[in-house]
Amino acid sequence: MAKITYRIVEHDGGWAYQVDGVFSETFLTHDKAKAAAQRAAQEQHVPGETRAISWEDSAGKWHEELARGDDRPETDVEG
Repeated sequence: MAKITYRIVEHDGGWAYQVDGVFSETFLTHDKAKAAAQRAAQEQHVPGETRAISWEDSAGKWHEELARGDDRPETDVEG
């Protein structure tokens, strides 16, 4: 099972959460950024539909795979 960690960090004059090097929008306070990260983490647990997806990797190569709707990651919020 995959694990996603949302990290609360200072960013662009405020606070944001960061996942795999990608920042969320900037929030005025640490508490607001943490609340947003907790909401996003909870949404990861909601099952979806199994369907075919395509995605591009960092080398620019496209991949196609079947994404199971019940294969949800473990999540954590730090900071």
